[in-house]
Amino acid sequence: MTRTPLRRTATAIALGALLSAGPACASPAHEVTPAANPAPAGHVVPLTLPAPTGPHQLGTRELHLVDQTRPDPSGSADRRRELMVSLWYPAAPGAGGAAAPHLRPGVAAFYDELAARSLGSPRGTVDFAGTRTHAVTDAPVAADALGLPVLLYSPGGGQSRAMGTTLVEELASRGYVVVTIDHPASGPIAFPDRTEAPGPPADRAQMMRDRVRDVGFVIDHLAGIRAGTDAQRHGLPAGLATALDLSRIGMFGHSAGGFTAAEAMIADDRIDAGANLDGSMDPVYGEAARRGSSRPFLLMGGGTSGDDARPHNHLHSPDWAAFWQHSTGWKRDVHLPDAEHMSFTDQQVLLPQIDAALPLLDGAVATTIGTVDPERSLAAQRAYLTAFFDQHLEGRASALFDGGSPEHPNAQVVR
Repeated sequence: MTRTPLRRTATAIALGALLSAGPACASPAHEVTPAANPAPAGHVVPLTLPAPTGPHQLGTRELHLVDQTRPDPSGSADRRRELMVSLWYPAAPGAGGAAAPHLRPGVAAFYDELAARSLGSPRGTVDFAGTRTHAVTDAPVAADALGLPVLLYSPGGGQSRAMGTTLVEELASRGYVVVTIDHPASGPIAFPDRTEAPGPPADRAQMMRDRVRDVGFVIDHLAGIRAGTDAQRHGLPAGLATALDLSRIGMFGHSAGGFTAAEAMIADDRIDAGANLDGSMDPVYGEAARRGSSRPFLLMGGGTSGDDARPHNHLHSPDWAAFWQHSTGWKRDVHLPDAEHMSFTDQQVLLPQIDAALPLLDGAVATTIGTVDPERSLAAQRAYLTAFFDQHLEGRASALFDGGSPEHPNAQVVR
């Protein structure tokens, strides 16, 4: 495997090669529609997401935001930059209602098409549209959810913000408000009136700058919600505004989203701690490798990178090594040797389900998510991310970062 700017590549047959490629490898933006010939009833593979392990039930709410100060990346003169975000939060016990869908129909159709092209699963045989989360849309906010730390999530290039749900739900169930962000032209996005696939090739340095500005815009908008006016305008569930403590903000992301977290921390001192899940930080496209972080930062990598297949950690990857050297704040590097690039997304738990039900192309699953046990991989990611943000936003120190943990033998703390 080789590592290229903003993401790690996989072989052409792997789903991750398409989903992590980003704008440089994506087709032009267009509206996505469901498959014309879905599989017959009884032949559709159902998918499930593992339940979060925290004590809180969950609520969620989508928001459509428009930044009037910036043009749409399509270049249309009459359109402004639009974002879709989701808020995930602790909900009142016993909140009724159906669980929110994992993917909107148009986004599900996008993944169905990619799975057909890269895994060999016949179109319409995997029920991407039927998968459910563990959060109820607009569920009442928990009565004791007051002044909670806020976490931002940025997905990798070519991916939906929904592909981080297994980690996002865990953190929300542990007492965080988590805000997931879709970046225009950088992944499939379901807007209120359309669904767009990733956009045409773009200047990657500009793409990173746009992502960072997206993050600042979202934080500004959260401040409006916290003040009460925007919360009322959006008709958000009562109590969501007071649940936000914007004096404690963390950020994490996968691939280009992890790079975005590091870049956003340089640009915006409102972000107190950040984590990069297996994302390259090429100095050609950003400042992170040259400047590092003065505030707490967690690196989590999987498998190998480079032509010589060295472990993807700060001891062997030049961009991570430079970031590590220049970082003056608290820092840790956690490596999952048997994982791969897409292990840090929901594909870690979804692809094994598809593979068990359908004959897929040889090597596609292992190339995409490695050979790590999916349950152990997810458990380690959830544990280390939660411990990191608990330590730096809640003041609860963790022994996880002192060395290896017998509970998570697939993860190594790299010194």
